[in-house]
Amino acid sequence: MFKELDPVLHSQLRLAVMSVLMREKDAEFTVLKELTNATAGNLSVQINKLKEAEYIEVTKQFKDNYPQTICRVTEKGSAAFENYIRSIKSYFHTGGKS
Repeated sequence: MFKELDPVLHSQLRLAVMSVLMREKDAEFTVLKELTNATAGNLSVQINKLKEAEYIEVTKQFKDNYPQTICRVTEKGSAAFENYIRSIKSYFHTGGKS
């Protein structure tokens, strides 16, 4: 039958952020903002939700006297993302006749 979808990942922007991080392993906030076409405020909120779920780690530092925020996917986040993909696939393969 249909598998339950992770509510943390079942958000377009959070899923986009996780997709980038799964490919790159880590990314700077400005890169995530550019790749997802999100506003800084909305992206910050969604990053905090992923951080609270322990799907990503957030490191704040300075580079050339400018603040820099780097996001990294965690093992828990990687496992959750892969489980989410399996769950989504169940929707494509359930109910149809072969």
